[in-house]
Amino acid sequence: MEAGRQRQGRLWSNLKEVCDILHIPAASSIANEELLFQHVQFKTGQRIHTIGQPFDTLYIVNSGFLKTVLIDEYGNEQVLSFPMKGDLLGVDGIHTRHYSSEAVALSDCDLILLPFKKLTALGRIHLELENMMYGVMSRELVREQAMIGMLGALSAEARVARFLVALAERFAQMGYSSKLFNLRMTRHEIGSYLGLTLETVSRTLSAFNEIGLISVDQRTIGIKDPEALKTLRRLPPSRTRGKTATARGKGGVPEPSGQLLAAL
Repeated sequence: MEAGRQRQGRLWSNLKEVCDILHIPAASSIANEELLFQHVQFKTGQRIHTIGQPFDTLYIVNSGFLKTVLIDEYGNEQVLSFPMKGDLLGVDGIHTRHYSSEAVALSDCDLILLPFKKLTALGRIHLELENMMYGVMSRELVREQAMIGMLGALSAEARVARFLVALAERFAQMGYSSKLFNLRMTRHEIGSYLGLTLETVSRTLSAFNEIGLISVDQRTIGIKDPEALKTLRRLPPSRTRGKTATARGKGGVPEPSGQLLAAL
């Protein structure tokens, strides 16, 4: 684990370390605060909290990857997010005091527990901390709003492209490669998140691979042209993709690539 100390055989982090993981500055008033927050490990597939479970804790992802989902009465899942290091979980439980979504580990995870009563009590003493926590919650809300806007405005291909770009940027922020990474989520889960079918996600990834925007090896994704992915609106017609891939391999800029990046 990257942060924390051992106490009674368990890992703990102090308040400054918690602030560092959340990417917020540790205010001078809390720099010497001796409160410790416990880490808890979860195995792949374990549930962190379930829908309707009484709310009492926020969670910070210290390592690993997760998904949050809504589940309807028929057992169908709607993926809401893919939290990773530095993200905050459980905010949806504050309003009703029950979690309204379910969080599931997509890999082995290390989470830091923030008991909500302890956090609010601390916020009354240190107003700077309270304001910073509001900032973290707002950051999560802005990210969700951006996703909703993307789903309503972009084509299926553009949604997948933006998802890959956003994922690459998050890996870079965590100090990992933004050019080559493993998808911790399935194509079905990506489709649920983006409002697409499994078939559409698989077909789009294959098309990106075909024209040289990415490389695909099962769950390993190589980003070859991040700028094209950022600006992509629609894929060129399938009959022109072979020419696009050939020209890319030769270092040229084919006419179909112009179609790829143009508004349609």
